[in-house]
Amino acid sequence: MTWSIIARDSATGQLGIAVATRFFAVGALVPHIAPGIGAIATQALVNPYYGIDGLVLLRDGKSPHETIAALLARDGGRESRQVHVMDSKGRIAAHSGKDCIDWFGHIAGDGFSIAGNMLAGPAVLDETARVYAANEKLPFAERLIKAMFAGEAAGGDKRGKQSAALLIHGTEQWPLLDLRVDDHADPLRELERLEAVSREHWVPFRSFMPTRDNPAGTSDRTKIDAGIAAASKSRK
Repeated sequence: MTWSIIARDSATGQLGIAVATRFFAVGALVPHIAPGIGAIATQALVNPYYGIDGLVLLRDGKSPHETIAALLARDGGRESRQVHVMDSKGRIAAHSGKDCIDWFGHIAGDGFSIAGNMLAGPAVLDETARVYAANEKLPFAERLIKAMFAGEAAGGDKRGKQSAALLIHGTEQWPLLDLRVDDHADPLRELERLEAVSREHWVPFRSFMPTRDNPAGTSDRTKIDAGIAAASKSRK
């Protein structure tokens, strides 16, 4: 019922997941990221614990293949699941159970993994991959969304559209971007709009937030306002 891309931005090391489906609130259950550890998308007849427990396994040093093997071993519903995993080293593994609904499959490339089920056909993944690979100069968030648009143009979820999400993590425990469109006639277009809005205030603001290296962050509102204003001016 879903297709998703997991990617690692080679310029920044950021991990991101973009996902779209004809189902409600896909961003609540599918994408899971632990900064410096890895990313997991769990879909088809979704099992959220693949994401929750899978990140624990990656954190404990398991490879993506070992992580998926451990998740499948404990799940009697494994043949109805689809999951793909990328760790912080860029290693990738995936599983699509035999009871997933056609069309389903998985492809991987340099720094990305794409999986989907209940799709119009394999071109959905192929086009998502092609456009992601061809746009390495785009900012990471925009590149992920553009790739998803290509998959949608190739047929996307064969039932139609309803929800989409974009999750990106850098080095901190909090996300750089966590956008969800839970119920919309054109969810990827709305996701694109939200990402553009995020650049107005959120993206410049987050540079002032507390980090592990700087636990207080910046609390001087004058500096914050000046930084946001300067970022706004540079975009014009």
